Order: sequence, then structure tokens, then C-alpha cells
Amino acid sequence: MKKIIIIFISSIFILGTSCNRSKVEYPKTQKGDVVDNYFGTDVPDPYRWLEDDQSEDVASWVNAQNEVTFNYLNQIPFRDALKNRLSEIWNYTTVSTPFMKAGKIFTFKREGLQNQAVLYIQDSFDDEPRVLIDPNTFSDDGTVALSAIGISRDAKYIGYAVSEGGSDWQTIKVRNIKTGKDLSDEVKWVKFSGIQWHKDGFFYSRYDEPQKGGELSSSNQFHKVYYHKVGTPQSQDKLIFSNKEFPQRSYSAQVTSDEKFLIISESESTHGNSIYIKNLTKEHSFVQLTTSFDYSYHVLDHVDNHLYVLTNYKSPKYKLIKININSLDVGNWRDVIPEKKDVLENCVLAGGKIIASYIEDVKSKVEVYDIDGTMLHELELPTLGTVSGISAQLKSNQVFYSFSSFTVPPVVYSFNADTYLSEEFFAPEIDFNFGDYESKQVFYKSEDGTDIPMFIVHKKGIELDGNNPTLLYGYGGFNAMVKPRFSVSRLVWLENGGVYAIANIRGGGEYGENWYRSGTKLNKQNVFDDFIAGAEHLIEQGYTSNKKLAIQGASNGGLLVGAVVNQRPDLFQVAIPQVGVMDMLRFHKFTIGWAWVNDYGSSEDSIHFKNLFNYSPLHNVTSKGRYPAMLVTTADHDDRVVPAHSFKYIATVQEKQKCGANPKLIRIQTRAGHGAGMPTSLVIQETADIYSFILYTMDETVAY
Repeated sequence: MKKIIIIFISSIFILGTSCNRSKVEYPKTQKGDVVDNYFGTDVPDPYRWLEDDQSEDVASWVNAQNEVTFNYLNQIPFRDALKNRLSEIWNYTTVSTPFMKAGKIFTFKREGLQNQAVLYIQDSFDDEPRVLIDPNTFSDDGTVALSAIGISRDAKYIGYAVSEGGSDWQTIKVRNIKTGKDLSDEVKWVKFSGIQWHKDGFFYSRYDEPQKGGELSSSNQFHKVYYHKVGTPQSQDKLIFSNKEFPQRSYSAQVTSDEKFLIISESESTHGNSIYIKNLTKEHSFVQLTTSFDYSYHVLDHVDNHLYVLTNYKSPKYKLIKININSLDVGNWRDVIPEKKDVLENCVLAGGKIIASYIEDVKSKVEVYDIDGTMLHELELPTLGTVSGISAQLKSNQVFYSFSSFTVPPVVYSFNADTYLSEEFFAPEIDFNFGDYESKQVFYKSEDGTDIPMFIVHKKGIELDGNNPTLLYGYGGFNAMVKPRFSVSRLVWLENGGVYAIANIRGGGEYGENWYRSGTKLNKQNVFDDFIAGAEHLIEQGYTSNKKLAIQGASNGGLLVGAVVNQRPDLFQVAIPQVGVMDMLRFHKFTIGWAWVNDYGSSEDSIHFKNLFNYSPLHNVTSKGRYPAMLVTTADHDDRVVPAHSFKYIATVQEKQKCGANPKLIRIQTRAGHGAGMPTSLVIQETADIYSFILYTMDETVAY
């Protein structure tokens, strides 16, 4: 691929007019003269300079864009009222499902408007919890988060990872659980890693320290697994696993609960992996269990000389198998829970039983099996919803799980795997009348006739007169499921008469591997067709109209929103693409973007280039037609979907749609990343800005 690149220095000034312009005056984004040639096709990239988010020019551009955006948001008369109501609703206590180690109980709790959840420890359920790690003390503004933990088998130590400003980069520290004091240990340049203890240390994954001035993706190559011994400097950590032949592969470590086996998972994308096994009780080398990335394998644990593995090997909806550690050949693998019509999402071993969580038409179903795979019991769940956070120990019959739905906040239950009895362990109290609302699931036809499920939530008794403000959410990628979960931020939307809908489009994992694959690579248009058909269904059924319909999606969902706006700008009144993948020709050149080629394909392949070029949000913005009002959101510390995607995209939209009446704005959050670990205060403000922008654009008012 031949490339022609000419660097152009930027400048910022206010745009003049030669047309019936938008009532918002955008900062002009200076255009460079960059052209790439892909297989004979010249593709201009005039805003390439915005990829350098460390430059002073880009910083000036960010400030200018934020000034315009926040000046606009500040004029919305009910913005503060929405923020205040969000703060009222958010002011409640949440508790995670407890998990146990060496008889001690660990729980995360967030009280009121705390920016970060606090980790507590109890010696028994009769004792008062005491604080073990409080991330709110890490920084004054709550932007330094606790991103991962790992507890030693004897519960003497906890390794915990800290990330700053929403970055994926982590630093691991070690705390003595009894004294509550940190040791001197500090492990840096950790990314996409767990903390897996073995004896007096732990396994973790990291990259080499990034080199300044290198390629954009150079610091995300040659992932390695190390072992760190407590009390020693990182320079003495032992390299356990690496592969010099494949720089763009990732590795994660897992230790079985008896600490007899080390499992290394190798992957080169976000879906599919290969497994290596090492016996830690002997001087054995690694044995490769699988040799390709065609399937996914997740090892549950080691039981009686067998590894229990959740896999989609020749089973698109997944199954549970066991593998004798003395006879690893695939011919000796044995099904424990064979594939069924529903997707087997997860399995947990507890007291000689298997707790299996299924997805049936995008709703949770939980079944109990004996260790040989005989079904014993099905849990009775309160309503359609989602079971999450299942926590158990191999030799204990006590299980914890959380259940939630759109109008059911997360309730933690204790479940006895022998008696099959569930008891409420913790239920939150929220200032909201949930009984006034209802949820339903419908199915509609996509363009090719495929039935697509969609959840719809709204106040009881609404009129289907096409006049309800409606927010349609979608994702459609990476085998991810968008399930009926609770969201406290969503309550203000419902409270103000809004209809909320989730389209479970292809590309997700709601119906297994085939559903996922039918929304990837050359099939990606199915995802957009499914979402557009969902919007049309909401209009046809009288829930809303194109003047009252907003769409929202984040990350891969941001790509979704950008693509469907280009394809059907007439269908939506407001679009909220968040931290989106917008440049489909260059996404693989930034940080971890190379891992997404399995979903998208690559512009370095002629066939995939044509497909990507045809739907890439950045490259298909047009000056024709009426685009909806847009509020693009991103963050300056997003090192997963780098902000350059959103920067280049909004610059293009503002240039080509400058005469449209609807505002096209970008909201750039500082000291934040891709979303995980964002402090409560920032989440509340961003949510208030998004909802007020949508309602203001629709000429709606709020109830307070």
C-alpha cells in the first residue's frame, strides 16, 4: 500500500458563513493535505494531525471544541435540574456479591455518591466489615481507580492494580491484609492482566516500557507473562511466557485453586484463544492444549485430575467439557454439559456441583448440575433479567449471585447448592417508584427477514401516538451481550416520559457463535440493518417518530451510531456516538486496535478495504441531507479507542454539515478513559449533559 503524507500545521479560528449556517459556530479545524492510496483508491485524510493528541495544536483544538460545547450545554435551562435529580437517585448504597478466600469474606461497597467502590473484608459474616482498600483516597478527584485485585490462597496478601485517569495501563501494589499496610512492591507497565497468586508471589501480564517517539502501537506489542515474588524489585521478576515471533498476541495467566497448574491463554484478537498448561508441582515445561484461535476456551478449575473447560469447540452455543490432565489429546475430551438450544454463558464450580448460567432469548436462566453433568435444579428468578457476579468456592456449597433488570436494582442473593434455597442477602433502597414502569421484549424483522429481539421500557399506560421521546441503544459486536440490566442513570430518562429500547442486533453473543459471526467482517452491514429496522419498528408501532428518536452507542456501539447516521440521517433526531471506532481504515494502527481485525477485517486486505471504506463513519459523512443533532463524547486518556477517532470524525461532520440547523458537538472529558473506573461525579455530569442535550433538541421539558 503506497502512502503519500504531507504534514500541515494547524490553526484555530472561528468559522465564517456563506450559507444558512447552524446556530452554533464551530471552531474551524485546519485541513492538511494527506492522501493514502489503498489498492488504487486515493483516500484523503485531511485531519491526520488530530491523531497526535499530545501536541499543542491538538490541545488548542480540544479547548476550542469544549468551549463551544459547554457554552451550548450551559444554555439548556433544565440541565442543572437533571444533574441534581441524578445525584438524588444515585445517592444509595450498592454491594457486590461477596467472594471468599481462606475463610475471609470480601465485598465491594459504594455508599451514596462515593466516586469509587470500597473493598471491605470480614473474618466471618457475624463480624463487622472493615475497609481493606479505599480507592477514594488515591486522588482528590476520584480519577485514580482500583482496576484489578488478586488475593493469595492463604489470604495473607492482596495484589491490587491502580489505573490513572481511565487508562488501561496499570501499576500493581501489594498490601498485607492483616496489617492493612502496603509493602514496597510496585509492578509497572501492566496491561490486560490478572493477578494470579502462587506460593509467595503472583503471575501477571505486561508490555515492555513504552519508548518515546515510536509508532502509535509499538507500546502494545510483545505481551509477556511474568512472576513477581513478594518483597523483591520488579527487575528480578521472572519471565514465564512470551513469543518473539508474534508481536501482536496477548497472554493471560490463571492458576487453579489448588495451585497445581498454571494456565496460559494466548490470543490474537478479542475472540478465540489457545491454551497452554504447566504443572507447577513438577519441573515440567508448558504443554499446548489447543493449536488454533478458531474457538474459545475458559478453564474453570482442576478437579480430580481433570480440567473443567467452558468452550465453543464445535458447539456454537458453548458446552462444558472435562479434560484428563494425563491424556490431553482432543480425542479424550469428554462432554459434561453438552451444547443446548440456549447459550451457555458461564459455569461455576461449588461444593461438588456446577452452577450453569444460560442466556435464553437474551434473559438469564440458571441451572444446577452434579459434577458429572446431571441436571438437578433450575433457579426461580424474579422476572426477565440478568444474573451476574456468581461467586463460589470449589469445596463450599454457599453461592452468591446478583440479579437485576431494567426496573429491578441489583439484589444480592445467597444460594445453597445442596438445598437449592435462595435468600436475599442485600437489596438497595433507591428514591424511585419502580412500580410505575414496565419492561417488555418484542421481536421485529430485519431487512433480510431475521428476527431481532428488542427490549422496551417505559411508564405504564403511555399513549402510542408517536410523540414519546425515545432512546434506542445498540452495540452489535465482539460477541458481547446487551442484557436487561439495571442502570441508575437511565431512571431520569424514564421519569421524564422517555421510552428506552435496546436492540439485540447481530454481532453480539446473544444467540451464540453464528449470531456473532453474522455481524462481523463482510457481514457487518447486517448490524446496521438490524439497528435501522429497530428504529423503524419503534416508529411503526407508535412509540415515537423520527422527530423524537435518539440513538446511542459506545465504543463499537459508537461506530454503529456513526454508520447508521450516514446511511439513514432522516431516521433520527439526535445521535450520541460515544468513544466510537470511527476511522475504519486506520483503527488497527492505534494501541490495541490490531486485536479488532478479527471482528472488522483490515484495510490492508483489498476485499476488506472495500467493505470498510463503504461504511466507515469517518469516510462516509456527506454534505447532503439533514443530519441529526450530534453530541460525540470521548476522553483524553482513552488508550483503547483513542480520541483521534472522535476528533477526526466530528471535524469532518462539522465541515460537511456546517449549514445544518442541528448542532454537531463534541464533549471531551479530561482525566478519563474508555469508561471503566470513571468517578461517580463525572458519570453524573456526563449523563446530565447527554440527556439534557437530547431533550432540549426534541423541545421537551423535564418534570423538575
